[in-house]
This record gives sequence, structure tokens and C-alpha cells, in this order.
Amino acid sequence: MKGVQFLVAFVLLALASKLVSTSDPSPLQDFCVAINDTKDGVFVNGKFCKNPKLAKAEDFYLSGLNIPGNTSNQVGSMVTPANVQQIPGLNTLGISLVRIDYAPYGGLNPPHTHPRATEILVVVEGTLYVGFVTSNMDNRLFTKVLHPGDVFVFPEGLIHFQFNIGHTNAVAFAALSSQNPGVITIANAVFGSDPAINPDVLAKAFQLDKNIVNQLQSQFWWDNN
Repeated sequence: MKGVQFLVAFVLLALASKLVSTSDPSPLQDFCVAINDTKDGVFVNGKFCKNPKLAKAEDFYLSGLNIPGNTSNQVGSMVTPANVQQIPGLNTLGISLVRIDYAPYGGLNPPHTHPRATEILVVVEGTLYVGFVTSNMDNRLFTKVLHPGDVFVFPEGLIHFQFNIGHTNAVAFAALSSQNPGVITIANAVFGSDPAINPDVLAKAFQLDKNIVNQLQSQFWWDNN
């Protein structure tokens, strides 16, 4: 009987492994339109690869993350990325890094989402109020106040934020589980899209007066463009 159970478990494991190995890879850009002729190809799921024999140390190297980002902007924060755009050697490795600087009290990395990555953030300076919201229907808010050395995880695709509640500059570093995680800043995407979303849609969705929607759209469209 034990032999039969072992055989069944082995078969199920083999089938599971087969399914995993044949599943589609996660996308590394927002979309990838299929073409029949590769001479017209521009993007693949990642980037075209250099001949390994031509690779050099500089392909895996980036300097400058010790330099504070300029937080003199409307939200009081600056994200400095270290992804495949800056480090070509990250292509296909499924990981990237960012430095985030926050202005004293009020510096905000506004609510946003990474469609292709989970994020793990560590605070190295200052005090941050951070959180994420789960998907419908619960929409549960998970928050924590972080101090230097504290770590927090933002699950893939969920809306999250960081807010500097201290009276000094704050700095954090975050690793993301994609070479190109993507970012959708909620307010910018909703109110600053190009072309603009029909104000009637947003007025009903957010239960706002249409004039307020128009005002928000004009502000965010100007900021984004």
C-alpha cells in the first residue's frame, strides 16, 4: 500500500513539474505583440542577448546609489533605479534594485503598484509609515512604522506607499523580483492618462463632482506632460 501511495505521489509530482516547466514566462513589459517575421521584432520577453564571450564586468556594474536623489518635487521623493536599463547584466536574472529618498516630514512615494514584481524594502535612514492594500473585495490595509534596519514586503501587484513621518531626510533601498518591475502611480495613471479618461467615468467611479474631476485631470495632465 505504501508503495502505491509513493508511486501516486511521484506521478503527481512529475505532472506538477511538467506543468511548471511548460508554463509561460512572466512578462517583462506591458505587452508583447506577436509577429511572424522576426526581422521586424523590437521587443522580446526581456532584451536581446549579447554574445557571452563579449560580456565584461561593466555589464554587471552600476555606481552612484550613494548619491541622494533630488526630492524637490511635488511629492517630496525621488526613486533612483538599478534595473536592466542601467545594468544590462540583469537581463533574464529576475531582480532589480532602487534607492528611494524622502524629504523631511511629508516626503511621499505615492500609492503605486508594480505589475511584475514583489518588493522588499529596508530603511537605512529616517522613519517611514508604509503600507499596502489587498485586492477586492477585502481591500485590507496593512501598515507599519519603519525605523532604520526595519524591513517590509509589498506583494506583487498590490497598491502600496511610503510616507516620511520623521523630521529629517529618509532613505530606503528596495529589491524587486523582476529585472523590469514596471510602476503604475495610481493618481497619475487615473487622472493624468493621455488621452484623458472621460470625466463622467471618473466622476461616477470616485463619487466626485465632475468639476472636481476636471480640475484633477488638468493638474495631473500638466504634471505628466
